[in-house]
Amino acid sequence: MTTARDEAGSIGDAAFVLALREKGLRDIAVLRAMERVPRGTFAPAAHREQARWDIALPLPCGATMTAPSSVAAMLTRLKLEPGQRVMEIGAGSGYVTALLDRLGAGAVLSLERYRTLAEDAAARLADLPGVHVVQADALAPSLPDGGFDRILVNGCVEAVPEHWLAALEPGGHLVTGLTVDGQCRLAVVAADGTRETGPALRLATLMPGLARVL
Repeated sequence: MTTARDEAGSIGDAAFVLALREKGLRDIAVLRAMERVPRGTFAPAAHREQARWDIALPLPCGATMTAPSSVAAMLTRLKLEPGQRVMEIGAGSGYVTALLDRLGAGAVLSLERYRTLAEDAAARLADLPGVHVVQADALAPSLPDGGFDRILVNGCVEAVPEHWLAALEPGGHLVTGLTVDGQCRLAVVAADGTRETGPALRLATLMPGLARVL
């Protein structure tokens, strides 16, 4: 039986997706995933009431949850196909990681430089057997060569490191924020280095190194 609380939640989810559609985001699979994965579950308690707003939200360690419209734009460009292996750079709260799983990723390796965020995200996602969250410095040239069909970078970089491209399977591509003429823009970069840039995005600059505590 549907309760009033369930009905209110459904209405809220529908309005959330409608607001994204009104911003030109039309990928049905992405919108359905964002409707079914509650962003509030991954938001800090003090900001859960704003989780369905199209705004970035603060996380511990000075990190942020990217605004939903930016997340949807990046996932749309990722063009994830069922069963593909994904490396995610910047796990944050684990929200986008959960969306990748919902979209049918065969496996997701999610890297996070902050130990606190990595441990919290891993705990939230413990019931997803295809997801593995680890603390790692994605800017350090120590990633595996090959093995990933897609890479999603939840941050902005000045240039795409060569070891990211080496981690892609032939025919794969990555989606990232890329600084172009002083502005962070959505970019799709193929394994051979060819790239296509898209609209401006508000993404935090990806930082090197590991961080142990808040």
